[in-house]
Amino acid sequence: MSKYKIKPASPKGLKTYSLQSRRSKVDVKNFAHVFNPDKTFTQFIDSLPNILAGKDFKEFISLMKEARDRNKAIIFALGAHVIKVGLSPIIIDMMKRGWITALALNGAGIIHDFEIAFAGQTSEEVEFQIKNGHFGMAKETGDMLNDAISSGAEGELGLGEAVSKMIADSDFPYKKFSLLSAAYNLNVPVTVHVAIGTDIIHFHPKIKGEALGKASLRDFFLFCSLLEKLGGGGVFVNVGSAVILPEVFLKALSFARNKQGHVEAFSTAVFDFIHHYRPYQNVVKRPLGEKGKGFYFIGHHEIMIPLLAASLKS
Repeated sequence: MSKYKIKPASPKGLKTYSLQSRRSKVDVKNFAHVFNPDKTFTQFIDSLPNILAGKDFKEFISLMKEARDRNKAIIFALGAHVIKVGLSPIIIDMMKRGWITALALNGAGIIHDFEIAFAGQTSEEVEFQIKNGHFGMAKETGDMLNDAISSGAEGELGLGEAVSKMIADSDFPYKKFSLLSAAYNLNVPVTVHVAIGTDIIHFHPKIKGEALGKASLRDFFLFCSLLEKLGGGGVFVNVGSAVILPEVFLKALSFARNKQGHVEAFSTAVFDFIHHYRPYQNVVKRPLGEKGKGFYFIGHHEIMIPLLAASLKS
């Protein structure tokens, strides 16, 4: 016998209603369909459930298609990891097909793109190289990139255009894999947003801080101009940049809105393999007005980006 004075409540007398009359979030009509491998890739996408990320992915594909059909800006901001996991051929094909109208990179992006074009390989073993002071000491990477940046700054070019031109004009044996070379030949603008001290070329003997700052600042203002074109149905996609590019995007968008008066009714998406604070806040949540929509897709780049590209092509 309990010594408590208060007794447990009784369920007797509760008011119930029919399950069929209740509004529910999940319905069998939104379930996945079993995919027949003999069918088209479009039918595979259609077979995904119209629930949560499955529904979002299909909606985002539709927004991308609408943006391209209406000749709206489709801007991809790429962390360098996208290049390191072998996705350059996919990104190049997307540029050729009009699915990307501008690229934004961080400083590491030009390093890995250059090394791929020049040597067909990139991404050194940092844990091994750092022990003897060899990390970041590749001669050609420091020499050629810093020379290109200095020359570009003198010629009033942004950092992205300067390095893109250098690779496009070169006889590098693997430049067909270069995002920058392809973008230059396709006249797709590339902006590069550098944080001083984050990249190996910043401690190379040929570094010139004034050239680096001038060229990257020019790219920031070019990026501001590119964002002005997002309004009315454009798309901005951040792939794998956790801090730099989401921060640059937010500031450039504020600049564009201040200058133009309005940049509204566009979509944004983040593709990354974990959920990050800044991409969510600065790309998906804060920038959008009543008519915009943001998406966040979690998954490895080497799977999600080919899936996105194949879905768009289908």
